[in-house]
Amino acid sequence: MAGPPAAVAAVRVAVREALTDLPSGALVLVACSGGADSLALAAATAFVAPRADLRAGAAVVDHGLQPGSNEVAVAAAAQCESLGLGPVRLERVLVAARGAGPEAEARTARLAALERLAAADGAVAVLLGHTLDDQAETVLLGLARGAGARSLAGMAAGRGVFRRPLLELDRTTVREACRLSGLDAWEDPSNADLGVARARVRGNVLPTMEAGLGPGVAAALARTASMLRDDADLLDHLAGELMTAARLPSSDPVDVVLDVAVLAAAAPALRRRVLRTAALEAGSPAAALSRAHVLAVDALVTAWHGQGPLHLPAVTASRRGAHLTLAHQPPRHSPKPS
Repeated sequence: MAGPPAAVAAVRVAVREALTDLPSGALVLVACSGGADSLALAAATAFVAPRADLRAGAAVVDHGLQPGSNEVAVAAAAQCESLGLGPVRLERVLVAARGAGPEAEARTARLAALERLAAADGAVAVLLGHTLDDQAETVLLGLARGAGARSLAGMAAGRGVFRRPLLELDRTTVREACRLSGLDAWEDPSNADLGVARARVRGNVLPTMEAGLGPGVAAALARTASMLRDDADLLDHLAGELMTAARLPSSDPVDVVLDVAVLAAAAPALRRRVLRTAALEAGSPAAALSRAHVLAVDALVTAWHGQGPLHLPAVTASRRGAHLTLAHQPPRHSPKPS
């Protein structure tokens, strides 16, 4: 008897490998948008989970950002149910405007909703449908923005409750699996909107690179992300130890107070990681916090001559003697540090 088509088999194998460590009877949820990638993931999970003695459901998040989003979400949930997934949860979220941009803000709202749904159902994992091509796009976007090693490390295969089984499969294979599974995929119009940076990378930049450099660029970018992630994980671990050593008690639980002497003795790469983390903890939005901001705070440690407070996005950084404080403040308009 013939086995499944190659694309379907590849997606099933990827899902099976991503679930091997889960205990018998555990529940996993597939995050399904109704797009081809997440539907292919849903179909593969519906096949693999019962054979691995696992339960599989689905979670659909409606951001309400596009006309007809409710209908798309309802259709996605219905297709998940038709695959035999259960429970199938549909949650509508409000995407807050915090200055990080609509794509980042929608992602934050979506992940938070998925975490809530997983906790409510006792799911041990939430599966996301990102592919190798998504990883390559993420690396290029990080490179273009000068976002540093952590951004260039791309998306992790697993972090917390989230798992990405398809990161080593290209989009063509995954979408072929969806088609061969007889599923009706929705195409997000933002994928063709050249006003969106990721759409430009997908439609223009990567194809141009493939044409000029030869095939395999996306796979090479994904490999680069994997190697950089190992380096970034180590640096983050060391920076975490430095943060613990430098942190001082604060009268305000939101503020972060650090020992300047401990920071000054550390390697710049670790010290600046700590300063960025401290600013984020104090409430600075990640998308608005630039390298120039971090370097300006670093100067309060290494080149302080009594200069006054520095205004970051939503945070004030100030030094008093041997103490550096990053304190939350309401957003204000101020020039970026030069």
